Amino acid sequence: MNQYKTVAFHTLGCKLNFSETSTIARQLTDLGCARVEMDASPDIFVLNTCSVTENADKKCKQLVKKVMRTNPAAYVIVIGCYAQLKPTEISEIPGVDLVLGANEKFNIPEYLGNAAPKGEPIVRNESIKQTTEFVPSHSMGDRTRSFLKIQDGCDYFCTFCTIPLARGKSRNATIAETLLEAKKIAATDVKEIVLTGVNIGDFGQGGDENFEGLIRELDKVEGIDRFRISSIEPNLLSDSIISFCLNDSKRFVPHFHIPLQSGSDNLLKAMRRKYLSSLYADRIQAIKKHNPKACIGVDVIVGFPGETDEEFMVTYNFLNELPVSYLHVFTYSERANTTAIKMPESVPQNKRKERSRMLHILSEKKKRGFYESVLGDTYTVLLEGDEENGYMFGFTENYVKVKLPFHADWVNTLQRVRLTEIDRDGIVKCEILDSVLA
Repeated sequence: MNQYKTVAFHTLGCKLNFSETSTIARQLTDLGCARVEMDASPDIFVLNTCSVTENADKKCKQLVKKVMRTNPAAYVIVIGCYAQLKPTEISEIPGVDLVLGANEKFNIPEYLGNAAPKGEPIVRNESIKQTTEFVPSHSMGDRTRSFLKIQDGCDYFCTFCTIPLARGKSRNATIAETLLEAKKIAATDVKEIVLTGVNIGDFGQGGDENFEGLIRELDKVEGIDRFRISSIEPNLLSDSIISFCLNDSKRFVPHFHIPLQSGSDNLLKAMRRKYLSSLYADRIQAIKKHNPKACIGVDVIVGFPGETDEEFMVTYNFLNELPVSYLHVFTYSERANTTAIKMPESVPQNKRKERSRMLHILSEKKKRGFYESVLGDTYTVLLEGDEENGYMFGFTENYVKVKLPFHADWVNTLQRVRLTEIDRDGIVKCEILDSVLA
């Protein structure tokens, strides 16, 4: 691969994709490729795609076209969930040279070693049933935090979701192997690790090891100040996990992101979720019982087939009454090869848009209320490097975004602060109580 000196990456979708992109980038830089930006005429362009992202084909075409303008001879590789689901469609995009499915995306160096420049597109895409290997990954480049992939795939087959078709069965490394990845991160300047995957609570899949066992061991890893759980299914969030994170842990922060999708039991059953609204409410109350100031984020879908105005208001009222901190609102979109696409009672697009708007407003209300509840409290903030209008930003352990006057020596440090007021942008101002802690 001597003809390839530089490589650029673009990642669509979730934090899991970002961790995998970072691992692939390290593979190529270890072989002598310099990582550059897209507009720097890279010799190789790697696009990591997402099946959840709407208009995935349109985004692929736009990005390939963009890199072709900077370097028409660039070798273009498309990987990720969309590449597993629609490989032929991607290979027909002008400029694409190599499409790799889930089982091949970590083998890019092998393909580059034999690549003929700008020949016929090559597609390597095995049945997702053949994808059984777990490849550890973690993101690097951000000094402040790293996304550590602890699990991949999903066995749930919710009726709206293509992830099992794009990523395969649930799988993971052992706890010991995962700890080795965490210790690699701990050897750097990174202060916070975010645990990521498709269904991380399914770690171990009912075997001798499980998610709680993993987090108890990760909590002992020296050199990392914080661990944050990216997202966990409510039926897998046990009382003992909640109690450990909020009472016994030295490093896990009081922040949970728990997918709901709908507050209507009728829709939860139609979505083939593994819980009902009563269990979800119970999990929220369990968290708040241990720590009333814990941050709780929620995923919710609007416009799922059969969501009448009445069913939507069930969800709206359910969320309005729950003590949660913010919402991630997703508008349902039809996905090929899912059960939901065959369901009757499709919701008109204008209703989907209006319901999304209502929940976004509710999310802002929830976030404002949560921020107001912590004013006057003392927290530890991990400060980031970006400067904007003389300010720097960071997050408390319970995920409150704060701002401080920029101070170069404080980048990637933990500062003890008192939260004082919410500014007009919805960010919390604070005052420093102690000098640099770490």
